[in-house]
Amino acid sequence: MLKNVKRVVLSLLVLSFAFAAVACGNQTNGEAKKVVIQSNGDEEAIAAMEDALIEAGYKGKYVIQALGTSELGGKILAEGKQIDANLVTMSSYFIESAQQQHAMFKDLTFETNALEKSSTFYTPILANTGSIFVNTEVIKQKGLPMPTSIKDLTKPEFKGLVSIPNIMDSSTGWLLIQAIVTQYGKEEGKKVLHDLIVNCGPHVESSGSGPIKKVQAGEAAAGFGLRHQAVEAKESGQPIDFIDPLEGNFSLTESIAVVDKDDETTKLTMEIAEVIIKNARKDLLTYYPVALYEGETVAETNKPAHSMKFKDPLTVDLLEQHQQFFKSAK
Repeated sequence: MLKNVKRVVLSLLVLSFAFAAVACGNQTNGEAKKVVIQSNGDEEAIAAMEDALIEAGYKGKYVIQALGTSELGGKILAEGKQIDANLVTMSSYFIESAQQQHAMFKDLTFETNALEKSSTFYTPILANTGSIFVNTEVIKQKGLPMPTSIKDLTKPEFKGLVSIPNIMDSSTGWLLIQAIVTQYGKEEGKKVLHDLIVNCGPHVESSGSGPIKKVQAGEAAAGFGLRHQAVEAKESGQPIDFIDPLEGNFSLTESIAVVDKDDETTKLTMEIAEVIIKNARKDLLTYYPVALYEGETVAETNKPAHSMKFKDPLTVDLLEQHQQFFKSAK
């Protein structure tokens, strides 16, 4: 009798474990069918993507994971196709470098109508452009001349009154370095950058938004950073003005790419990528006012006067070279 009871209990335990395994397996499979989107976008970019997907009926079919640029870039370069993402939105130069290293992205199957034809495996979702900006009240109080170039910010009268982003921490800082290297070359450019860093003192910021915050607060009279932030501050009535530097307005794009996993999520992933590009751009343009696709328009104030493109392709290797250039100029 006792043996029979033991057999029944053992059978029930085996059955319970079997049901648990099936349940877990179903849950895992259910999760696997969701498209995993990993993005370095900020809150506004992610909100625009989510709104577009929900409106198009894709609620519950995806998961968005927000990661920092360096964190996501490191994952892409280290893991290749093994990355736990089906779709990434990321700085274009990281996507280019990862494709060269791993051939990890699938060619897009939808028409994008981008103004600038890029590679077949990615298309831009937003762009950021660099410029100088000033606090007009501080400029007036200090009796400073209105700068027209990055080099103007190296003048002695601006000492301690300039703020820039650090290229070691912020991709916005790369827009500054591209402008300096393009205009002055590496030899003269290193001196310009050295003098600029000296004038910044404690105002070399780890965040791309750091300089505009310092200028808005009056801690700095002038800075270099994202042009659209200065335009927005001026239009809101703050004593901020923006200047397109003679060295040029350089831009960085962030793009979308489908990881070439060739599994049950691939078709859905491609659909989601297309929805983001075709439906989210309207909202994205309000936060990042750079026209990227045919038919898009932006206000005249959001059109830089000296739009420039760096002569060499932007890659992670080039970024590292420019980071070393920055370090050597200190």
